[in-house]
Amino acid sequence: MNATANTDMQLPAVSVIMPILNEERHLREAVEAILAQEYGGEMEVVLALGPSADRTDEIAAQLVAEHPQVHTVPNPSGRTPAALNAAIKASRHPVVVRVDGHAALSPGYIATAVRLLDETGAMNVGGIMHAEGTNAWEQAVAAAMTSKIGVGNAVFHTGGEAQEALTVYLGVFRRQALEQQGGYNEEFIRAQDWELNFRIREAGGRIWFSPDLKVSYRPRPSVKALAKQYKDYGRWRHVVARYHAGSINLRYLAPPTAVVAIAAGIVVGAALTPWGFVIPAGYLAAIAAGSVPAGKGLPLKARAQIPVALATMHMTWGWGFLTSPKSLAKRVIASRRPAVRNPEAAAN
Repeated sequence: MNATANTDMQLPAVSVIMPILNEERHLREAVEAILAQEYGGEMEVVLALGPSADRTDEIAAQLVAEHPQVHTVPNPSGRTPAALNAAIKASRHPVVVRVDGHAALSPGYIATAVRLLDETGAMNVGGIMHAEGTNAWEQAVAAAMTSKIGVGNAVFHTGGEAQEALTVYLGVFRRQALEQQGGYNEEFIRAQDWELNFRIREAGGRIWFSPDLKVSYRPRPSVKALAKQYKDYGRWRHVVARYHAGSINLRYLAPPTAVVAIAAGIVVGAALTPWGFVIPAGYLAAIAAGSVPAGKGLPLKARAQIPVALATMHMTWGWGFLTSPKSLAKRVIASRRPAVRNPEAAAN
């Protein structure tokens, strides 16, 4: 039978894999959202635990004691791709669902994803990264992350019709695709999803986006944390571009172009003519205007912080892209992706 055949008699067993590091705020909520899924097939949850500095391990131990479907594996490095590979290797089932420790699956997510794998023939399906904030700053970041002025035309951020995609948020995979590709490349500290999906597509596999799949995401809680996140995104997206020729497009070049143009405008404005300040002033005006529709329905305090969130995302992503050292790409090229094949899973 097809590994993802969806019938009234039998549904494929599912392994949910979670890279976990310093997630005491959201871990229980994330796991309970998985266990609450109304799915008729067998399910397990594998938590790959990094060296957390908070109560994450204690909460994970409580979840294991409370729920027989939940178990853990160590991830000494704390790196996300290593955690994912460790969890894949420890898991057993033909469908593999990636979930982060600060994300919550919407009701019906797993059942819908399994159905879509079967209907589309895709190797990986995913949906919308539904950013939600619990305070004014997080609400501002969520608005920025779901607006076209913030992230361009990425459908998994902004939504859209079901379609083939370059990448999707998190993802629900056929195990065979993960094993054929040797799992995630552990040198990609960030952008490991995009890089893996690129390899799957290069091998002839289909990546499918559906707005019917929604995952709640909790934004970074401060400007500093958001800046680090987006600097790392830009840095590692440039590594992907160096590692995989032809994987870059204009959307990814917009932030570094903006950083260069604004910096040049400030230098020209300060040294030669005030007209140079037109460029940074124009950028500020653009994000201020773009914040108005992005913040519709939010409290005033949240709306006022959207331009800060947008500027932080754009400038740090662009700076990370521009300053990404070539040595990172050389290290990636020299690395060997570890095997993630689980003999027990292959027998299922």
